[in-house]
Amino acid sequence: MVNFKRNIIGKLSVMTLFILIMSSCAKKEQSSTTGWDYNNPENGGFEVKAYEEQETGPGLVFIEGGTFVMGRTEQDVMYNWDNVPRRVTVRSFYMDETEVKNVDYREYLYWLGRVYGNDYPEVVRKAQPDELVWRDKLSYNEPLVENYFKHPAYQDYPVVGVNWIQANDYCAWRTDRVNENILVNMGILEVDPSQTNDNNFNTEAYLAGQYEGLVREDLEDLNPNGAGTRKVRMEDGILLPKYRLPTEAEWEFAALGLIGNTLFERVIERRIYPWNGHITRTDDKKAYGDMVANFKRGRGDYMGVAGNLNDGADVTAPVYSYWPNDYGLYNMAGNVSEWVLDVYRPLNLEDATDFNPFRGNVYKKKSVDSDGLTLEKDSLGRIKYENVKTEENVNRRNYRKADNINFLDGDYASVLGQSDWLSNDSIKTSSNDVYDYAKTSMINDKTRVYKGGSWKDKAYFLSPGSRRFMEEDQQTDDIGFRCAMTRVGSPFKKQ
Repeated sequence: MVNFKRNIIGKLSVMTLFILIMSSCAKKEQSSTTGWDYNNPENGGFEVKAYEEQETGPGLVFIEGGTFVMGRTEQDVMYNWDNVPRRVTVRSFYMDETEVKNVDYREYLYWLGRVYGNDYPEVVRKAQPDELVWRDKLSYNEPLVENYFKHPAYQDYPVVGVNWIQANDYCAWRTDRVNENILVNMGILEVDPSQTNDNNFNTEAYLAGQYEGLVREDLEDLNPNGAGTRKVRMEDGILLPKYRLPTEAEWEFAALGLIGNTLFERVIERRIYPWNGHITRTDDKKAYGDMVANFKRGRGDYMGVAGNLNDGADVTAPVYSYWPNDYGLYNMAGNVSEWVLDVYRPLNLEDATDFNPFRGNVYKKKSVDSDGLTLEKDSLGRIKYENVKTEENVNRRNYRKADNINFLDGDYASVLGQSDWLSNDSIKTSSNDVYDYAKTSMINDKTRVYKGGSWKDKAYFLSPGSRRFMEEDQQTDDIGFRCAMTRVGSPFKKQ
């Protein structure tokens, strides 16, 4: 009888403890500044969402940031003197595991044709890669012209013939398709294959309340003055940031992959390439002497001798060929060179900041009406943007004008120390006198950096520190691209 009472008392104690724990867990989170409950419709319904970790978007790999020595890692055989080593810090971010493939880009073109093809065929034409880049006046490459982009044999090969502008457009499209899929998988939207023209899912249009879609079940609105349900907001942490091209610093940092080459904060060996050692495998007995990248070994040698092909590729190779670097990224040397976000300047190493260095900022804002409301989306379903105005930023200390491409780069405005005060038009006029392509300079404000060696480059360009440039509206048979994404929150990923 005593044991029975003890058991009952023990169970009651456990139950009481359980109730107390559950009641404390059920207690609403409160504001530390006002004491009011969050997420409580009875007191106004201000919502604060718990957020643990950014989801890794499709195709991406997490790149933990940090400090590194950016710039050349071997003798400057080109004598460009545009990449002197300097220490910088890069924030954590995400990058595509591989280059964008032919099949990926064909999916993009198919979507454009399905949504815009009937009424806006020029949108589809604008996005088409230049398949004629394979032509050479003294080489028979017509089979590549006819087959490389469309034939299934090449669907896992990197897309080429895409210029910098087209690569950026692809990134924007991918952002919207990924976020739309997130909302479908969460049961908020239904799949809508009949989207056309301006009635297509665009992340910014959705957030601005200008896209409805086939709603399955919107979120509950805790605002007592609301409609009972609401659209997803940025504050919910559901939608992912934009896919975009990586900056030059991000690309170079990711390519070096120093995360696998450090002991505490000491870099054990300064890498020339995205791996330790030379251009053949030396760290695995089973792979001694194997080529670790797709490149041109010497004059006239693109793939080696029959029966013993050195890199196993005549032109490009499938994107999962060879070994990934220590971040798990494939072909960060060889295969194709890759577009990055930056505008090229030979002295970026002297001008740029040492935290997330980048040249190319043109600050924009959403176009609004006289009441401050976002203007109606355009005929393609996209929110309209315009450059910020100098007069809106007269009290700012960090910037004043929209276009900062020429900031401190040696143009007339920079020399006069007036680059933050002059209007955009006057800066453009003066900078064009300095950076006038093919007249006073080989570069201008539309000259973009591309990184990494390709299938037709020699080993020198396999070094992540090498840098080259080309006009943003030009394309070649050896330049592709991969996407990146900003990391929000903590710089390290929770296990």
